[in-house]
Amino acid sequence: MRSAVQGKAMERALIFDCDGVLGDTEPYGHLPAFNQMWKKCGIPWAWTKKQYGEKLRISGGKERMASLFNDSAFRIRVGVPKSEYIRKDLIAHWHKEKTVIYEQIINSGAVPARPGVKRLSQEALRAGWKLAVASTSAPSAVQVVLRFAVGDELAQKFLVLAGDIVQAKKPAPDIYNLALERLQVLPQNCVAIEDSRNGMLAAYAACIPVVVTISEFTVDEDFSDAELVVDSLGDPNGPRTEVLANRAGTKIGDMVELKNLIDVIEAATRSQFRIAG
Repeated sequence: MRSAVQGKAMERALIFDCDGVLGDTEPYGHLPAFNQMWKKCGIPWAWTKKQYGEKLRISGGKERMASLFNDSAFRIRVGVPKSEYIRKDLIAHWHKEKTVIYEQIINSGAVPARPGVKRLSQEALRAGWKLAVASTSAPSAVQVVLRFAVGDELAQKFLVLAGDIVQAKKPAPDIYNLALERLQVLPQNCVAIEDSRNGMLAAYAACIPVVVTISEFTVDEDFSDAELVVDSLGDPNGPRTEVLANRAGTKIGDMVELKNLIDVIEAATRSQFRIAG
């Protein structure tokens, strides 16, 4: 009988970010949900796409809203309560209202799932890999996006870690460290699928190799450290994968396949050995 340590060393896992990875949620889901929420709450405020893209440098919807309290234009137009307690209460109320609207948008089918997520998840599951989502978004919102992206049956196979489950959000590694603990896998046996530099940095801080699938708001970010950068994971009879950077040296056909993720793991391991040597 193999030991628990040997078993852990052989386990592999595929860990997805949510927004921009499972679906094009930022421009078609979160941004309109924020703006609809403020209108509903009688707040004379709305983000343009450019403004929201800048806010995405901050991880977490609550944190993005809280940053408005230091925004001079917001302070003039809306006003900011002096009490920290009231500010926190406002953020919680806004976030709750926004999440309800966001889930309605996702359930309406207005947000397209990103290519390859379901296919690659099925391939990994058949090969005995564990599946997870590690996100800073609200847990209920992540669950809705996941079910829409992969279907109810496959979604049940995922460990979902989201929202305020950890104290420090990306680029801190906390959410990925928790995923490793819950999945009971070693970081060098995982691949994280991310679309942002903050997400990439969080995974690397947890020593997890990264594949980046760029999204509309992250196309100009620095992913020079990633093992593989693509425009999408690709699908048969659907969008073909365009490779933007390939430090892993894996051979990509029309789409990213499980064998490519294995190459990413092996390339990252070789790189770590070179650094250690």
